[in-house]
Amino acid sequence: MTFDWMTGPLAEGLHLYNSGEYFTAHEAWETIWLSAPEPERTFLQALIQVTAAFEHLKRNNNQLGATRLLSAALRRLTPYPSQFGHIDLDILRADIRDRLASLAAHTSPQPARILPLSL
Repeated sequence: MTFDWMTGPLAEGLHLYNSGEYFTAHEAWETIWLSAPEPERTFLQALIQVTAAFEHLKRNNNQLGATRLLSAALRRLTPYPSQFGHIDLDILRADIRDRLASLAAHTSPQPARILPLSL
């Protein structure tokens, strides 16, 4: 599977995520996730869980739901190398850990960075 973060649904989802439109980003990425083969499918599922976590925080400050989703995303991303799908996973995993610490301290975290390597 080829990951194109410059055009198409992946790019659209990334733009929406970076604009704080987490639910719509989730929807854009889900269209690809549904037909993706492994290991891309699990990778995309983790990205979708990250978007859902921040949607939980945005809608009703559901810190428990966000914590559960970020924890699940981190578990899914742990086996992947530093770079996968043209995303810097070291940064993303570090951000998720940092956001989980913020949630444990009952503070509102900033969104995790999903950074394509080609941008």
